[in-house]
Amino acid sequence: MYHKTTAYRWFNAVNQLFLIGISLLCILPLMHVLAVSFSGKAAATANMITLWPVDFTVESYLKTVNNPNFIQSLFYSVYRTVLGTGIGMAVTVFAGYALSKTYLEFKSRNAYMWFFVFTMLFSGGLVPNYILITNLGLINTIWALVLPSALSVYNMILLMNFFRTIPAELEEAATMDGAGIIRIFFKIHLPISMPALVTITLFTLVFHWNSWFDGLIYMMDTDKYPLATFLQTIVVQQDFSKISIDPKDLENLSQRTVKSAQIFIGALPIMLVYPFLQKFFIKGIVVGAVKE
Repeated sequence: MYHKTTAYRWFNAVNQLFLIGISLLCILPLMHVLAVSFSGKAAATANMITLWPVDFTVESYLKTVNNPNFIQSLFYSVYRTVLGTGIGMAVTVFAGYALSKTYLEFKSRNAYMWFFVFTMLFSGGLVPNYILITNLGLINTIWALVLPSALSVYNMILLMNFFRTIPAELEEAATMDGAGIIRIFFKIHLPISMPALVTITLFTLVFHWNSWFDGLIYMMDTDKYPLATFLQTIVVQQDFSKISIDPKDLENLSQRTVKSAQIFIGALPIMLVYPFLQKFFIKGIVVGAVKE
């Protein structure tokens, strides 16, 4: 037990107020979008909505769900996220495990490490990347969205540092019992590294779900747009003809309510996944950042 001074209490109170303020800045815009999505056309057009729906209606969600373009983009985004996260995690885990070894165990470790760090500091740029994707024949395919971002060096370094915190004695004991490197990796390193794996999985999942620019430049067919690209096209560019939305469907609705419904549906999957992964999040970040 220790005595809490007056200065400590003031410091703690100011921190609490600051964090509450930051939380409100994150939550209130989402509540406003949700309120607009459930409001009527007149209230949305007159900008009468704050944090509670006015003239409650679910018509905007019915129009969104019945829009085949939106549903197709939603499923394509799920496909891209699942495939991209799976490939990205496989590459990151194996690269991080190999680079977690010492120079004596992996002679080329330092050379590979410098190569990966170099890619964090310097990039080829948008035009060379587009030319590369085109020459590889990946334009207008799911692989143009998945392969270029298959490895995040930042995530790899986090996982590498986590692997390096695992006591070497565990691997030595398993080796003495006759376990090979593959069995040691799957039976010892992966189960112990679950907090870091879940954290990096969340990073990768959010990246693929929210990424819109690559879908805009690499996808020639609008029916292959991921959901983030679809939303960017109709919310920012307001190009309804490009997405084949019938203007007659919006005669009795405000475009603002439809946009809000689509934005909320697009954010909903991440909000549903995050609470289940939150308990691993802080531990994975802290432990993975302890060593170089």
